[in-house]
Amino acid sequence: MTVLILTAEQDVTADMVVAKLHQQGVPMVRLDPADVPGKAVLSADYAHGDFDGYLSVNGHVLSMGGLRSVWVRRPGEPAAHAADPSPWLTAETRQALFGMLYSAATRWMNHPRSAEQARHKPWQLRVAHSSGFAVPPTVITTAPRVAKQFVEEYRDVVVKSASGPPPGEPPVALPTTLIGPDTDFSGVAVGPALLQQYIPKCADIRLTAIGSRLFAARKAAEPEQVDGRFGDTGHTWEPIEVPGRIARSVHEYLTFTGLAYAAFDFAEDKEGVWWFLEGNQGGQFGFVELETGQPIAEAVALWLAQRRPDGRVPAGRR
Repeated sequence: MTVLILTAEQDVTADMVVAKLHQQGVPMVRLDPADVPGKAVLSADYAHGDFDGYLSVNGHVLSMGGLRSVWVRRPGEPAAHAADPSPWLTAETRQALFGMLYSAATRWMNHPRSAEQARHKPWQLRVAHSSGFAVPPTVITTAPRVAKQFVEEYRDVVVKSASGPPPGEPPVALPTTLIGPDTDFSGVAVGPALLQQYIPKCADIRLTAIGSRLFAARKAAEPEQVDGRFGDTGHTWEPIEVPGRIARSVHEYLTFTGLAYAAFDFAEDKEGVWWFLEGNQGGQFGFVELETGQPIAEAVALWLAQRRPDGRVPAGRR
């Protein structure tokens, strides 16, 4: 039984998991969908009421019947590396590749359908509320009047991106920014704005969830720090225990969303409350492991390699 990792050729985080799979003696195939067709060959057969499919990658042949699990890490766009790429070829290749993989009885980290829904920030906030997390008051609006009223009510408010930086070169940084009631809100009518009450924080918390295993790390924040992703605070990530109530909310969140993996970001205030900021279905963990020594890559590898006592791969969400 073989693990399939869908990711780009240059992916240091995936390299860490690949090394752990090799240590465990678990067969694996690494594929960037951008290399289909071309470096990789696929074939799926639907006949006589049955299904079989094959992937050939760098001389390794993987049968869908021998697929243990699929890790959707950082895959490229299907057919992006083809000799003559086109939107039509990308659509056709996506249909062929993922249609074949969906037909296999396997486990996903994470299933693309679940991951696509979970990446929507407004839906994340709704699920976080229902899972019992503390969530800062938030509004997403294209109405300047509503934005102004929100800021007047909560005073200290940040504006942030719902979807992250736009694609393109050179990369664009979109830091979370503190704003006040005197801000000109007319631009809100041009595109949706996500406004959220500012949480004065003592620390940033990154919690990585792999199935039922949770790894939390804490990095002390500077006074009045807004976005910990930008600027050097002089502090490092340190491992910490996960409070029981947070663990319960994380498991509820994962169950509701159907995710096997997620990286959660929290702001810890002076009262010790962990405020939910984001649940990233494909968030990085390499930098946390390197600073804390937490065995996150090993946990991912163990999840991907997991078998039932009877020798079969657990069904999981398909």
